[in-house]
Amino acid sequence: MNFVQITTEALNEAFRDLLAGVVSFVPLLILAILILLIGWFISVAVGKFVADILVRVKFNQMFERGNWKEALEKADLKVDPAGFVGAIFKWVLVIVFLLAAVEVLGFGEFAGFLRDVLAYLPNVVVAALILVVAIIVADIVEKVIRAGIEGARIGHAQFVGSVVKWFIWIFAIFSALLQLNIAVLPVQALIQTFIQGIGYGIALAVAIAFGLGGKDQAAEILRDLRSKLQR
Repeated sequence: MNFVQITTEALNEAFRDLLAGVVSFVPLLILAILILLIGWFISVAVGKFVADILVRVKFNQMFERGNWKEALEKADLKVDPAGFVGAIFKWVLVIVFLLAAVEVLGFGEFAGFLRDVLAYLPNVVVAALILVVAIIVADIVEKVIRAGIEGARIGHAQFVGSVVKWFIWIFAIFSALLQLNIAVLPVQALIQTFIQGIGYGIALAVAIAFGLGGKDQAAEILRDLRSKLQR
């Protein structure tokens, strides 16, 4: 067997292997593309559905109580909490379908990266919930403190209530950073000290509200909160 024959046979074998690889890969590629297309439409639909549900239950109104919303709007930053939550659902599903498509194609390293992303997403959700709860709690605590101080006729009720509200927001931001594994150890110690201070402050505010003449104002706040929840 001469050199030409050996070369020709080697080339033929290489082309046969290449063709076999392409033939076996094309169906997988088509399946992966179908998974991505179907997953995209499903993800968009679910995201819009979640956002619409949140709008109907007046989810956005919980974020209209603080001055921070007005500040963001003055900076030309549109705030749509319901749309943001819907977008989270959409992109989580997109990543899930992308992971399925990648596994079909056999891209192991990329699939491992996507699994790590999916494993981290619950931290993002919990951090967002921390901020949502903080907004609600800060509004309630501010009103209770202002009612107590006004009932006791101590003065500076609005200032003290605003300070406590901002402290709660700052605490929530630090807590969210911890949940996202962004904060460092000194911040953890600061948060622990802050939790103790907030606990003492809330206890003192409640005592003032219900023990030093703020019962009427506090009752009015509770009635207002109850009516909002019923709506």
